[in-house]
Amino acid sequence: MERKQYHQEINITPELQARIDELISRYPADKRKSALLPVLHEVQDAHDNWLSVPLQDKVAEILGIKPIEVYEVVTFYTMYNQRPIGKYMFEFCQTSPCCLNGVENLMDYTCKKLGVNVAELTADGLFEVRGVECLGACGYAPMMQLGDFYVEHLNEEKIDQLIADCKENKITLHDK
Repeated sequence: MERKQYHQEINITPELQARIDELISRYPADKRKSALLPVLHEVQDAHDNWLSVPLQDKVAEILGIKPIEVYEVVTFYTMYNQRPIGKYMFEFCQTSPCCLNGVENLMDYTCKKLGVNVAELTADGLFEVRGVECLGACGYAPMMQLGDFYVEHLNEEKIDQLIADCKENKITLHDK
């Protein structure tokens, strides 16, 4: 399978650099690497919600660590995106409690409704469906995350409403 290449402009604005510096200042000088996760979040948010390899290299340079140390984190956690993603990312929890409560059927339903497979972007660039590891809301299964928010006790009606609300720009993805 051929891997698609994406281009991303690296833009560390003075405001972003100030925010990165503030995050780094929360840790001892000899432990700058400890700021890696929050710095990656800030950099990803400032770069269309994804992190290219050159951008990951820039984060390594800023933190004074090896690029591989950044790659290891970005490839491990599903919250970091290595390619452009849909504006609305439907992240379905795929651990036991959600699976026992039908999340796999709901993922299939959502994919069929949007005309994509898991991890594919819709033609309009609005939607993507992903399966992720535990989102920590087992008592509310099945559930998914959309932006910064959980959607619990998920069913087909809620999915239909979410898709409609997203298409009508009624959903704000971040609580910042």
